[in-house]
Amino acid sequence: MTRYDALLVDLDGTVYAGPDAIPGAVEALEAARERGVAVSYVTNNASRSPAEVSEHLARLGLTLTTDDVVTSAQAGAAVLAQQVDSGSKVLVVGTEALADELRQVGLEPVRSADDQPVAVVQGHNPDTGWRILAEASLALGHGATWVACNVDPTLPSDRGIVLGNGSMVAALRTATGREPQVAGKPAAPLLRQAVERAGASTPLVVGDRLDTDVAGGHAVEADTLLVLTGISTPADVLDAPTDQRPTHLGADLGVLADLDAVRVDAENGWRVEVADGALELTAPDTDPDPADDRSAQLAGLRALCRAWWSSGADGGPAVRPCDAAADAVVTALALPRAASG
Repeated sequence: MTRYDALLVDLDGTVYAGPDAIPGAVEALEAARERGVAVSYVTNNASRSPAEVSEHLARLGLTLTTDDVVTSAQAGAAVLAQQVDSGSKVLVVGTEALADELRQVGLEPVRSADDQPVAVVQGHNPDTGWRILAEASLALGHGATWVACNVDPTLPSDRGIVLGNGSMVAALRTATGREPQVAGKPAAPLLRQAVERAGASTPLVVGDRLDTDVAGGHAVEADTLLVLTGISTPADVLDAPTDQRPTHLGADLGVLADLDAVRVDAENGWRVEVADGALELTAPDTDPDPADDRSAQLAGLRALCRAWWSSGADGGPAVRPCDAAADAVVTALALPRAASG
C-alpha cells in the first residue's frame, strides 16, 4: 500500500452484494485505513444519498463519514450544473436522492415533460417504469440535454445479477436515437471528483467490473485492482481490451494486505508460452495444488494475462494446460480451452 495514498473503492459487487458485506471486505478496508490510507467509496449506483450509503457501510462495520462517499448522482448533478443555467428545470429519471443532488447545485427537479425541462438526468431506481421513461423520451425529443449517471447494464444483488441503469438508458437510446453524456465510471467525472475530495496524488481504483471500475481507472490514469467478487470473470480478464486491463488482480479485497503479490506483471513461477494462437500453461513445481488453492489458481491466471497482453496477438485467447496442475486452473477458472495435440 505504500505505492498509493488513497483507495477509490466501488461498492456493489466489491464491498457488498445486496445488504450484506462480501466476506473479508470490511476487515481489509479497515486495515488499510488504520495504516493511514484514505478510503473513498465511489459508487455508480445513484439510487441512494451519500448519507444513506455511509449509514449502510457503518452498519457493516466500516469507519467513515458521509464525505467519504461519492456517488454518480453527485457527479451527474455536477456535470449538468456546468452546462445549464442556475434554476433550470431538469427531468429526473431516478430516486429522490438524485433529485436532492440537483437541488444542492441550484437546479429544479421535475417529473414531467410538460414542465419544459432543459435537461434529463437518469440514474438507477428499482421502481423506474414506462411512464417516467416516456416523459424522458418526450423531453429528449424536444432537445433536452441528457446525462446518465452511469450505463452499467447489470447490477450485482444478493439474489444474483439484475438489470442496471444502463439497461434503462438503452431503452431511451432506442426510443430517441440519442446518446447521453455519462457522469459515472468509466467516464472520468465521478472518479475525478473522488480524487479531488480525497486530496490524492496516487490513488488506486478498486472494483469488480472491467468495463466501469478498471476502465475508469484508465480514464484518470490511475492504477487499478480488480476483484473477482462481482461481475467480471477470469475469462473476461484474460480477454480484456487494453483500456480494461487491471494493474492488480485478486480474489477479493483481502489482497490489499499485499498488493505486490497480485500485480499482473509480477513473475510468480508459472510458465506460459504463446503458440499457434493459444496459451500453453505450466505450473511451478513448488505451487500448492491448484485444485484446492484459489490463490494458486489466480497466480496462474495472472501469468496467462501477462503473457497474452504482451504478445500483441489478435482474437480471444484459449489455454492449453501442459500438466495436471495447469489443467486444474483452467477447469476451476472456466477458461476457454485450446485443442490439444
